[in-house]
Amino acid sequence: MRLADEECETPQPGMQPLSREEAEELARQTPEWTLKEGALEREFTFEDFEEAMDFVNDVADVAQEQDHHPDISISYNKVGLEFSTHKIGGLSRNDFIMAAKVDHMVGR
Repeated sequence: MRLADEECETPQPGMQPLSREEAEELARQTPEWTLKEGALEREFTFEDFEEAMDFVNDVADVAQEQDHHPDISISYNKVGLEFSTHKIGGLSRNDFIMAAKVDHMVGR
């Protein structure tokens, strides 16, 4: 099953962040994203502010539906997204699922 087709799951008590090796394996399915220590990030560029905000609102809808929310930064026509599972202090499969869903939204 493709990551974009999966649903995010609520982190359970005692759940540990992904190991570097597990994160690198999942990162192969989200090649446009940058794997950082404890986070997954990507910047998007749009024609103008309105298009950027439409994208942010679309991401917010999916994030709310999945109950997994990114850190978002906006600078006119640029949007930065960063996914991390704060409850476990690092990356989980949910972060990669959301990255894949965002990629699917923008057709990349």
